Amino acid sequence: MNTTPQYATPSLLRRFAAMVYDSLLLMAISILYGAITTGLNVAINGTPTMGARISWGMWGWIVFAGWIVTIGFFFCYFWHKSGQTLGMKTWRMKIVNDSDLNTPDYSKCIIRCIVAPFSLLLFGIGYWLMYANPERQTLHDKISKTRTLLLAKNLEK
Repeated sequence: MNTTPQYATPSLLRRFAAMVYDSLLLMAISILYGAITTGLNVAINGTPTMGARISWGMWGWIVFAGWIVTIGFFFCYFWHKSGQTLGMKTWRMKIVNDSDLNTPDYSKCIIRCIVAPFSLLLFGIGYWLMYANPERQTLHDKISKTRTLLLAKNLEK
């Protein structure tokens, strides 16, 4: 007899729809990050000549790494705070610990952020694996010891 509790899990299409919503937010965050770093570059190095590009020099990789950390912080903050990003909230999904169904701690969120991009590789194979898993966990769910739940519709108006 299987004693593992069964939870409603979102479909692959629902997960990708939430990603589209979140990508719009990430574009806005990226534009803001780019404006701030460009403003700092101009404040330090001065305005480039007409038609010239801004030179990042050795700081280019640091600026890029800062952008990646900013995106990771977005996900970790919301997953830890409420288990949901705005896209996940719209599509009624929530990330929880696999063991106690509470919102994940920052270490699990960081693991998810590191592994999730690999789940998208090879046409999303890490996501498609959910159909081979009896608990419908994706690769990054399994590795980070979290799960994605489908929340019931709120019938209140």
